[in-house]
Amino acid sequence: MRKRPSRALVPALAASALFLAAGCSADPGQSSAAARTPDVGTSATTTANSDQPLAVAAAPAAAATSTAVARPGTAGGKARKTSLKVKSYDSHTRRAVISTVAKGTASPSPTGTPTPAGTATPGRTAVGDVIASAPAPGAPDGLLAKVTKVIGETADGTEVQTAPTTLDTLLGDDDAKGTVPVDPASFDVERLLPDVKVSWAKTGDIHSGPEGTKVPLGSLRVDVATKVATAEGAPASADASVSGFVQVKPEVDFSYGGGASTASTASTASDGSTASGPGAAYLGVSGDWTSQWALKGRAGATAKPVRLPFAKLHADPVLQVGPIPVVVNLDLTCYFEISGDGRVTVDVEQNLKGDFKAGGTFGTAAGWTPVNESHMDSSPVRTSVTTAGSVKAALGAQATVGLYGAVGVTADLAPYLRGEAAGTVTATTPVGSGAKSDVAASGSWALYGGLDLSGTLQIQLAIFGTPVIQHAIPLGTLHREWKLADGKM
Repeated sequence: MRKRPSRALVPALAASALFLAAGCSADPGQSSAAARTPDVGTSATTTANSDQPLAVAAAPAAAATSTAVARPGTAGGKARKTSLKVKSYDSHTRRAVISTVAKGTASPSPTGTPTPAGTATPGRTAVGDVIASAPAPGAPDGLLAKVTKVIGETADGTEVQTAPTTLDTLLGDDDAKGTVPVDPASFDVERLLPDVKVSWAKTGDIHSGPEGTKVPLGSLRVDVATKVATAEGAPASADASVSGFVQVKPEVDFSYGGGASTASTASTASDGSTASGPGAAYLGVSGDWTSQWALKGRAGATAKPVRLPFAKLHADPVLQVGPIPVVVNLDLTCYFEISGDGRVTVDVEQNLKGDFKAGGTFGTAAGWTPVNESHMDSSPVRTSVTTAGSVKAALGAQATVGLYGAVGVTADLAPYLRGEAAGTVTATTPVGSGAKSDVAASGSWALYGGLDLSGTLQIQLAIFGTPVIQHAIPLGTLHREWKLADGKM
């Protein structure tokens, strides 16, 4: 069940971008996890920190309430770990209550060492402080904000007025780059159809899902099976159904290259101050993808695709970028989509396996540009097409990736199977080396596999401190299709 049902989820894959959103290629290809993160390069201005970039890693469970504070423009004002905590936050007024942890019983720190814990006492914060917090009460997507006014003390801590700010006020001239796996157990799942099963596996021989379901370590799998509307006039033997699964191993790709100092790259914060902004940045999702799905019967398809969502997933992985908790928001909606003329009866199945990456990359010369790529192999497919007609079935995912609740990338990845037949034909075809077609009657038929991608880069990507995107940038509608089999009699 979802932990926060009030949140409206959108779609890695893939996610499971997702997850998933990717520009796609039908060519088989290999890519390592390291290769999935684009090299955003280094800024034109080299700093003393360039040889020692900040480490990027998954924040430990003990860092669930971690906070970093910076005071830009002051001596020693760089981001640092702090005992300050966001006790509460009101997103409508942008007011927060900041507390410290009083001495008392020990509780783990983000590094795993004991730190004082106990009742909340007034927080020590000042105007100009920039606060980055992991998810906190009232800020389920994390909080990145600048203190503009200290209102006063309360029983829970210091109440402050805040305003939005950007990551460069914390990261400054530092560099950071890393790819971090997302814990598959961290996803909240909303099942939209009755027969949806979710499985995952993680280190320590921990597994969740139906008994007997095999899931690789670090992967999340969503299975579905459901009946769909049958075409009008179809015989009882042509009852239609769809079934299959999507399996992803999602990773978050994060890069920041500090040191931009030219006027052309300077950005203006919401409070009117000017920050130099980064020389380079990247945010995206990548991972391994496996899917398998089948369509049987004579579906009541129409020329306009009919989409049937069956699961929504959400996760807020926290990246520890040096001392700073950077909260990434991942939303994913898995769906079936069917279109056609409602005349053809089919029994088709498609298996796909590969990898993907999708996101947005920033450079001072080109600004924000899309990054999308996918390599998929189509394994042997069996299809039975009866009578003339056409049908197309997709098992896809729509994903969003953002920071601190600000959506940065949306993408829709839809691997599909398309069959068509002309004349009077019944064709049963196993696709594989040396396979032969069994065709009765006369006519022609063809079977195609393919992938479609659409999506946008959003204005909120300016959260890095880069110049504001004036309009959403389309990823473009990318289309790849390859013939699996055909025949004539």
